[in-house]
Amino acid sequence: MDEGPTARILYTTCPESLDISTYPDQFPLVFCVGKLDVLSFSCWDRFEGRMFEIWEGLKAAFWLIVMFDAELWEISLRSLRVTLTALLIASVIAIPLGTYLALQRFRYRRFVISMINALMGLPPVVVGLVVYLLLSRSGPFGVLNLLFTPTAMIIAQVIIITPVIVSIAHQSMRELWAEYHDLLISLNTSKRQRVLTLVKDGRRNLLTAALAGFGRAIGEVGAIMIVGGNIDHVTRVLTTAIALETGKGDFALALGLGCVLIGIAIIVNITIHTLSQTEREGRW
Repeated sequence: MDEGPTARILYTTCPESLDISTYPDQFPLVFCVGKLDVLSFSCWDRFEGRMFEIWEGLKAAFWLIVMFDAELWEISLRSLRVTLTALLIASVIAIPLGTYLALQRFRYRRFVISMINALMGLPPVVVGLVVYLLLSRSGPFGVLNLLFTPTAMIIAQVIIITPVIVSIAHQSMRELWAEYHDLLISLNTSKRQRVLTLVKDGRRNLLTAALAGFGRAIGEVGAIMIVGGNIDHVTRVLTTAIALETGKGDFALALGLGCVLIGIAIIVNITIHTLSQTEREGRW
C-alpha cells in the first residue's frame, strides 16, 4: 500500500492494540493490511468450525436414524399420529363443507367464503392461546382435563388446517361443478348425490387439499407448544423437540429429527400421488 494521506488515515482506524475478540461476528470494512489478514483468518477459522459442527451433526443424525434411536422414533411416531388424526378429522369436516359451498347458493355465502379464506392466515399462537383458555381449569372445558395432552394438540391442529382444506376444496369443486352442473341438474339428482359425485370425480384435487393441510400441521410448533407443553414421552413431537434440542445444543438429535420431519413429508406426498395414480394417467 502506498504511503500517503489515505494510507495514514486507514492505519489510524486500525491500531496495533486492536483486540480481534471484540468483534465476534462483524468487522469494520477498513483496516490496514496486517490487521486485515488476521481478521480474515479469524473469520475463516470460525466458518470452518461451524461447518465442522454441521457436518458432525449430520453424521450423528444419520446414525441415530439408521440405528433406530428409541427417543427419535418415539417422537416421530407421536408427531405422525397426532398430525394424521388431526388431518382425518379436519378432512371429514372440510371436504363436504367446501363441496357444499361450491354448489349451493344461499344468503351470505360470499361472506362465509371470505371468512374461511381469511382464516387460512390465522396465527397458530392465537389458536393455541384460545384452545388453552378453553381447556384450562377455569375454562368451559376444563373439567375434561385435556390440556397438555395429545388430544389438545389435535384440537389445535384441526382448527388451524380446516380453513386451508375448505378453501382449496371449494376452489377445486367450484370448477368441477361448473363442468357437471347441466348434467347433474338434468338427471334430477339430490344434493347428496351431487356432493358425492363431485367428491368422487375431484378426489385428486381433494388429495392436494389434504396434503396442504398435512404440510401445515406437521410443521406447526407455536400452538402445539402452548397446548401440549412439550412434555417428554407425552406431548413432545418433532417440531417442539427440534426447538428444545437446538436450545440445549444437541444438534445431532435436532438434525436427526429435522431429517425425519422432511422424510415424512416426502414419503406422504409420494404415497398420495402413487395411490391416486396421477403420474400413470398423465395428470401431472
